[in-house]
Amino acid sequence: MTAAVLPGVGALMELAEVDLDGPREGEVLVKIAASGLCASDLNALDGKRNLVPFPAVLGHEAAGVVVECGPGVTGLATDDPVVLSIVPRCGLCSHCRAGRPNYCSTAGAAMGAGGLFDTTSRLSWTGRRLNHFLTVSSFAEYAVVPASGAVRVPAAMPLDRAALLSCAVLTGVGAARRTARVRPGSRVVVIGCGGVGLNIVQGARMAGAERILAVDIGEDKLALARTLGATDTVSALHDDPVTAARDLFGGADYAFEALGREQTIQTAWASLDVHGRLVLVGLLASGARLTLDADPFVNEQSVQGCYFGSSDLTTDVPELAERYLTGELLLDELITRRITLTDLDEGFDALRRAEGSRHVLTFD
Repeated sequence: MTAAVLPGVGALMELAEVDLDGPREGEVLVKIAASGLCASDLNALDGKRNLVPFPAVLGHEAAGVVVECGPGVTGLATDDPVVLSIVPRCGLCSHCRAGRPNYCSTAGAAMGAGGLFDTTSRLSWTGRRLNHFLTVSSFAEYAVVPASGAVRVPAAMPLDRAALLSCAVLTGVGAARRTARVRPGSRVVVIGCGGVGLNIVQGARMAGAERILAVDIGEDKLALARTLGATDTVSALHDDPVTAARDLFGGADYAFEALGREQTIQTAWASLDVHGRLVLVGLLASGARLTLDADPFVNEQSVQGCYFGSSDLTTDVPELAERYLTGELLLDELITRRITLTDLDEGFDALRRAEGSRHVLTFD
């Protein structure tokens, strides 16, 4: 099959014919229909975070159709449309048993090794091992993944939009609804209106927030944020977000930072009202340290981390698909451009420049 191989940090993608072994116990083979270009892919490509050994096939925000089920797979069948995910679950580790499947230790070990649950790879290139990325590797025509990382969606769900559910939507909507548990009538600030930030805006709207202030430097992203539910917007190029939050509604009950930068985290922290909560959604560079003004702690402000929107695939993916089909969740508006494998490097350049909300790789 054809795949985009990344030889190492900072390299260009190499389109190549690679070999893919069939699914083993508890795995499925999926024909990829679409895969979004995500900051996590870019973080691995640019070396911001150590996410995968190289060479590897990147891509994780994906949807496709099941082609073959390995031994022991239940609940999925050939021709099922599915959303793939970076948080498959083994069901046996302490985190899975405690109801925290997005922290499955078996999946974590697999990701670190660049393999699947047994840490081995199904991918090879010129006789050498190729590594999987976050147990998915969707910048390819096909992928073998753990069955627990593939969730069926309705046949009516367009797969290029379904792919967005896999990461940006689960993370953003989940950050608001699951991690922070935004209350109806609350005041929300969202700093960074990329693919995840825009979905935090949607999640806050769906949770019933009364005021949602979206902050970015791109006027097109701010306009889209209003379409998705922001009641107010501010360009950080021209105005101070903290002043805007104070003037508009007296400060926020929840502030979400979706960029992974210390300066914008400090801005989000300063925008909170008494008892406000800062939720860190953007990923900081590996080894980064964070400094915050300590004074607001006397106001009982708090800081909370967020991973994958505290999501549960088995319930959240079908629910979000249904909300899209009923018109409550907006996905069409998020897609800036559909590209092919040959456009990947250009697509990541656009992501580095923070252009658009989501570029989506599609296969005919």
